[in-house]
Amino acid sequence: MPVGLFRVCLLVITAIVNHPLFFPKENGTVPENTEEIIQKMKEREESLRLEQLRLEQEIADQEATQKALEKAAVVVEESKEEKVRWDMWTALSMVIFLLIELWRQDFQEGNWQDIGGEEDDMAVLGKAFKGVTFPNKAVLASFYEKRILGTTGDMARMREMVEGFADDLLEALRSVCNRDADMEVEDCMGVGSMYENWRVRKPFVCDLIVPFAPPEPYCFRCQTWCSGDSFPPDEQGYGTIKVCRAGEDVTGCICDKTKLGEDMLCLLHSQVSSTRPSSEMEDLLCFKNTQYLDADQVMKWFQIAVTKAWNRISHKYEFDLSFSLLDSPGALKIKFKSGKSIAFNLTPVVQYENSDVYFISHFPRSSLAADTPSSTHWFLTFAVYERRFIQLVSKTLPANACHVSCLQILSFLHGKQCSLTGPSGLTNYHLKTVLLHLLQARPSQDWAPEKLEARLQDMLKFLEKCLHEKKLYHFFIGNGNVPAELGFPIVFQRAEPLNLFRPFVLRRDIYRKMVDTFHEMLRNMSALINEYTVHIPLAHTNGIRKE
Repeated sequence: MPVGLFRVCLLVITAIVNHPLFFPKENGTVPENTEEIIQKMKEREESLRLEQLRLEQEIADQEATQKALEKAAVVVEESKEEKVRWDMWTALSMVIFLLIELWRQDFQEGNWQDIGGEEDDMAVLGKAFKGVTFPNKAVLASFYEKRILGTTGDMARMREMVEGFADDLLEALRSVCNRDADMEVEDCMGVGSMYENWRVRKPFVCDLIVPFAPPEPYCFRCQTWCSGDSFPPDEQGYGTIKVCRAGEDVTGCICDKTKLGEDMLCLLHSQVSSTRPSSEMEDLLCFKNTQYLDADQVMKWFQIAVTKAWNRISHKYEFDLSFSLLDSPGALKIKFKSGKSIAFNLTPVVQYENSDVYFISHFPRSSLAADTPSSTHWFLTFAVYERRFIQLVSKTLPANACHVSCLQILSFLHGKQCSLTGPSGLTNYHLKTVLLHLLQARPSQDWAPEKLEARLQDMLKFLEKCLHEKKLYHFFIGNGNVPAELGFPIVFQRAEPLNLFRPFVLRRDIYRKMVDTFHEMLRNMSALINEYTVHIPLAHTNGIRKE
């Protein structure tokens, strides 16, 4: 702007100085071309005015550009500050997430078994118990003596009879099998409620597992969902069994994965041993065109082998033997001429490495595993360790401890309720898992016989909590507090806890049925117990309440 004003002033001064009126000619007369000079001066003035406007526009444009640059600089500075602020919040959020994850892992490793054994934790539960009359100590004691003890006295004699017959049957099975081609059958072991002394409902059924192994030179290579390989969520708790030659790498040689060409030979494997006919693997009970053991093939083999074994020794016994369930390989029933019968399950299993964890081919009726992903997926059973844990803990409990009584009463009530309203997803294995958690969480003195009522309420409240949260964790898997005396495999202790209620999360109809059955059992509990209880005088009941 000052430059433009200066030029205008300079122009005016020049015009004044050169004006003819100020410097007249010598004759003092006005020239004849005055009009022409005036016209030129007007044109000059117009051109100067246009130049002034152009200069003013340039100055305005420069000022606008400067303001835009300053504004852009401010925006960039603010964006930098915002980015720094956002980076700070991101880092803080990441730190918080890591802290939560570390706390979760610590909770699962050390405290996930802390199920609220304190009275304060139990106080927040029990919403379903409102309006439910719970039997007192005298009624529970009378019910247990009359209904439970009165019907379980013959279990020991039945176990002895079944085990003796099973040993004889398996010995005959070994004799009819081809030792060079058939599976090698080992001695059976008793597991489950009959051998843990808490079975209450008839008919009494003994559960026996029979480990078997492949013939030489083959061996089993087991893989579980927690062995490092990725298993889908619905396959947690399962594993696969690969049939390999002894000394063969489980991952296989590179010659099985790469085409070496006709003129190249693997130095580790001959041409004969590198390719196995599919018929050979099928003879080893593998799934078609694979090396993985097939549970359905095992079922067929075992049923045929048991039938042959029974035909060899049937003349020694005065009863008949038959398969009681078509979908279970070893569900057998002994039928006497008197009409009485004894049922037992003889189920083939595969040992996991050198432990007492077993891959089980099929579960009996009302089993823990309803639908297996495929016939090459085997469920893992920890029944041997469960029995040992109960025996180990029982040695530390007071005399006549009430832990088994609690499980027997709860199993009886659940069974009676299912007979009234139909079966539900809740099984006796779930009830036993609740007891195992409480046995580990509560001190030994809390299981004294006079605390039967309190511990039974604890089991019901804990089960209610699990149903509400849809979470009941397997006792052994992911439990880092398993007693070292059991020799439990560390790989399962370090695994993620296995939620036994996970199948019910997506199947809302079964879950609703399970919850309704539980609530109905609570409402009918007093009626079911009083039905099998001798009348107790009111004065005696009140006296116990005052104590």
